[in-house]
Amino acid sequence: MSKLYNDHVLWEETAGAALSLHSGINNAVLHKTGFIKSLQVKKKIFGEDSLSGFRSKETFSQEDLISGRSMIKQVIIGVVCGAAVLTVGILIGHFGIAKSGTSAPSWLKDVAKDVDESLIEKFMSEVDNIQIQENLRSLTKVPHMATTAGDEETVQIMLKRWQDPETGLDKAWREEYWVYLSFPDKNNPNTVTVVSPTNTVLHTIREKEKPYTPDQSDPEVVQPYAAYSPAGHVKGKLVYANQGKPSDYSELNKTVDLRGTIAITKYGGAGRSAKAINAAPYGVVGVLVYTDPLDMNDGLMSDANETYPHSWYMPPSGVERGSYNIDFGDLLTPHLAAKEETYRINATDITGIPPIPTQPIGFEDAYRLICELGGEPAPDAWQGGFNCTYNFGGPGFKPTSSFTNSDVKLDIYNYEEVKPSSNVMGFIRGSVEPDRYVIYGNHRDSWVHGAIDPSSGTSVMLEITRVLGKMVKQGTWRPRRSIIFGSWGAEEFGLIGSAEYTEVICNLSTRLPTTPTNATLGASGMPSMQNVIFKASKQVKAPGHEKSVYDNWLQYTNKTSPTHGLIPRMGYLTGAGSDYAPFSHYLGITSMDMSYTYDKTKTNARIYPAYHTAYDTFDYASKYIDPGFVGHQAVARTAGNVLIRLADSLILPLNCADYAESLEEYLSTALNLYEQKLKSMNISMEPLKHAVTSFRAAVSNLEKVIQSPDLVRWINDQLMLLDRAFLDPLAFPDKYGFRHVIWASSSAGKQTFPGLADAYANAESSGQASDWDKVHYHLSVLSQAILGAASLLPVPMVELQY
Repeated sequence: MSKLYNDHVLWEETAGAALSLHSGINNAVLHKTGFIKSLQVKKKIFGEDSLSGFRSKETFSQEDLISGRSMIKQVIIGVVCGAAVLTVGILIGHFGIAKSGTSAPSWLKDVAKDVDESLIEKFMSEVDNIQIQENLRSLTKVPHMATTAGDEETVQIMLKRWQDPETGLDKAWREEYWVYLSFPDKNNPNTVTVVSPTNTVLHTIREKEKPYTPDQSDPEVVQPYAAYSPAGHVKGKLVYANQGKPSDYSELNKTVDLRGTIAITKYGGAGRSAKAINAAPYGVVGVLVYTDPLDMNDGLMSDANETYPHSWYMPPSGVERGSYNIDFGDLLTPHLAAKEETYRINATDITGIPPIPTQPIGFEDAYRLICELGGEPAPDAWQGGFNCTYNFGGPGFKPTSSFTNSDVKLDIYNYEEVKPSSNVMGFIRGSVEPDRYVIYGNHRDSWVHGAIDPSSGTSVMLEITRVLGKMVKQGTWRPRRSIIFGSWGAEEFGLIGSAEYTEVICNLSTRLPTTPTNATLGASGMPSMQNVIFKASKQVKAPGHEKSVYDNWLQYTNKTSPTHGLIPRMGYLTGAGSDYAPFSHYLGITSMDMSYTYDKTKTNARIYPAYHTAYDTFDYASKYIDPGFVGHQAVARTAGNVLIRLADSLILPLNCADYAESLEEYLSTALNLYEQKLKSMNISMEPLKHAVTSFRAAVSNLEKVIQSPDLVRWINDQLMLLDRAFLDPLAFPDKYGFRHVIWASSSAGKQTFPGLADAYANAESSGQASDWDKVHYHLSVLSQAILGAASLLPVPMVELQY
């Protein structure tokens, strides 16, 4: 079976940026039975700079094909268009290689041009740290939570910059979606109190964070809350449930009757909403969530001299806001773009949100509650940064406590509303292959001022577009492929803007999240992106060092590769932490997530401490994260370098051999963990071994073709579309939006294939024969997906099998 796909490559930044490539090749899959599974046709193969050239995907049954003569005509057109593209690719490859006595047509000089290293050097020299600083200052003047007046101000900033006549892009516009959001009620703030048996209030949790600068006193600072927590009024005896994992509640339930209790949990270990979802089956009626100072502040707690405003650590009243939902995208329009007239499911049918009232609080209040708890001491692994023993709770407080016999009461007034939210899009038309797109994106909305998350990435993206836009306006450069820039809206509520974009046009993006701090580069991504990020990082000087970003990265975190030796360690995109998720997991786009981060050998902080609090401001960023903005500048130079290479390289700088190495690493781990037990269950791992070996052989074949490229377009097709071969829409029925069988999220905590790891852990726990059957199923899914990917790589021309 042969597949002709639209081409994409994705990239993004954590405060971030995203890239994706698209081509006008028709999307058709023909099965041996002869009927069409799907067909997608673009208006024009070349020269169209409009994004309106997509038809909606149409699906046909076998009977439809037999009765529909018009469909045969469309197939013929698709094949002819594919052949035309292939012919151009052959010409590019043929004349792009120096041959004595060959006279190339004049128009092929531009067509055969490769990336210009001097242009990359010029770009990097013009990236200005002061411009980035001022971008951040402008973006963080006011809080800009999604759909607020402050959010609209940032929309106008983006449009003004991208429509500037001297440094703007070819085109900029806004795309609006009507999305389902959750807010606290300004007129009825959420409250958490300790109440006596006579309902006397003994203690009230702080409703807003303590102000240290005018930023925290801004009337538009939203009260800390758990987005999508239901409204409700509950009270009960308090218990401590560690991180709110299923195993935590199971352990706690052995000692304490959890029915009717309120659980306090700390961030980490389980997702935000999972802490409440895991609690409900045990009869817990409400959940509090806090950030433990041991996990974020290295145990420091005093705002007199230890935390912000004296350092980067979270102050005692700091509260991490967040979206308490599991699925990404608009919750009322799954698999559909959330336009005003789009069909919406009932809100009662939404899954993955807390079933019980939930509220985040600061560690100053958590300290008061936890240190008063009675009951047995919690395990050592549950202890935290407070100078007291963390007890389970009796349930409730100690007999000696002033809170004895008291309940904790939650009064939550959250409400939900469908509101318009905007993506801001910018476009630079490609000169040679305008039908292929590289997308660079970063979300724009924040919980409060959002200096680091997300505005550091937006300030970097604006500087990249200023430098590239100036080159375009002056006529000194135009990329080979078109570039689309995306400023996503409503990301904080569940990656909504980027997810809705993918649902509209099925275009993809490569994520490079950037949260710059002055230590070292960190990157996660598809293995095939490793080569281009290494090359770019070797050309950028590390802030405060004579060495390169690459060498500095190598010093802080590294691994030994069988192929390359000692190299920086790149992570994998195995979760849904930001806007790369809809592109990589749902659409199978080669993606990258990059940041300039702190030295993690010197702190236990799981993320920068002001994350999602009212203290993530320009003052915080400029004093404690990146004084002088040289870290931002290094990220902009590295990110822009990668962007130019993806947009301008004749052969895309993606390395499938690194993908093969990662699959081999995953296979080795799986064999060590599972093979012996599976043999006893009469389940063979031989098909998986064969599939990985076949993939390596196919990659070796492709490398030979790349070394003598006569089929440029075909080679780029294989490089860009590789990750699509790993998509299986049925592999993870309980995980919305996750279809990539190599990089899906996993709860097993093993560095190997996620579906196999989760299925094995579940089967080992239950011992049920049906669960071992699921292990066998995931082995088959993996083996066939990897074999399918291998089959796409070595064939040097399109074949249609019937």
